[in-house]
Amino acid sequence: MYSHMKTTVEISDALLSEVRQLARREGTTLRALVEEGLRRIMGERSARKGFELRKVAFRGEGLDPDLEGGSWEEIRRRIYEDRGE
Repeated sequence: MYSHMKTTVEISDALLSEVRQLARREGTTLRALVEEGLRRIMGERSARKGFELRKVAFRGEGLDPDLEGGSWEEIRRRIYEDRGE
């Protein structure tokens, strides 16, 4: 069972005039066109995929074995140890 809720939406006069003409031509109502438009938008947006970080690989041997399981602070210290502070 569907329930309906009344609401107020501000639409420009020009757009409202066009939509009313379209509704008359198609033998439908303004309400039906608004609902159809909202359903289309909801369908399109729910079908969008979220952001996905691409996989990136670097040449090299990977993480030094002595840093496996190490903290980020230890890794950062090793990266910058010869650069001075």
